[in-house]
Amino acid sequence: MSIAFVFPGQGSQSVGMQNDLAGHHGVVEQTYAEASAVLGFDLWELVTTGTEEQLKQTAITQPALLTAGVAAWRVWLERDGARPQWMAGHSLGEYSALVCAGVIDFADAVMLVRKRGETMQAAVPAGEGAMSAVLNLDPVAVTDLCQQAAQGDVVSVANFNSSVQTVVSGSAAAVARLGELALEAGAKRVVPLPVSAPFHCQLMAPAAQQMETLLETVRFHPPKIAVINNVDVAVQTDSAEIKAALVRQVTGSVRWVEVIEKMVAEQVDQVVECGPGKVLVGLSRRISRDLQNHSLIDHESLLKTVAEFC
Repeated sequence: MSIAFVFPGQGSQSVGMQNDLAGHHGVVEQTYAEASAVLGFDLWELVTTGTEEQLKQTAITQPALLTAGVAAWRVWLERDGARPQWMAGHSLGEYSALVCAGVIDFADAVMLVRKRGETMQAAVPAGEGAMSAVLNLDPVAVTDLCQQAAQGDVVSVANFNSSVQTVVSGSAAAVARLGELALEAGAKRVVPLPVSAPFHCQLMAPAAQQMETLLETVRFHPPKIAVINNVDVAVQTDSAEIKAALVRQVTGSVRWVEVIEKMVAEQVDQVVECGPGKVLVGLSRRISRDLQNHSLIDHESLLKTVAEFC
């Protein structure tokens, strides 16, 4: 049996997302307390009693999801869960994977993703950028249509999520043009996403520059578990190369289909989504039928997954 842990990115958050897990495992609230000490506010209170609008603010969402992933991982370790051979994270989730693989200290990661959220939010004025999910159109066709739709603006593929879901990002006008072209080309639907900024496109270049400077201030350690990165679909062990990939990820595409396909090629047969929601479980099922998928969203799913690996 070969196991991979995957960590979700923005979109998986919800108010009260780890209440059940916290009710059975004290390490959950302890993990949020550690994050709160870095952030300067009570993250657990915000996640449990705040509003969805507060939680959707990028500078809040990113540390909240990082903390949720690390908390679920720590619960897994407390239950003597099987050690995975591989890890990966979708966009922001790559930071969660790097923490759990021993590359980044948790406190440093909380600081990094808070700044990542702030710089990405500030890179493009509100309303000038947009993202849309293109459904049931070949990803290669979507990539080609981005070139047609650009017309001097920015629009590109942000996430290759599955063969039937490709997310585009860029200038609002260009994303709108892309949507029209995609429907004409046979897309089933084009769904505008309720995001606060156009992530993973060249409009994020100012954020990438700031993250490059910030990452240089943080010490990275050799990975204890192999982490497949988003931007190259590669496993790096050198600190400088890991940091460089994180910088390029800010403007580059999340190549999630290839990440899962690499896991299959490496004989992974079990994938565990570590954190709130089942977004990555759903994508994994669409990408490969060779994988058994599990999640750690609450105490019941934790016990079930631990038992299956014993």
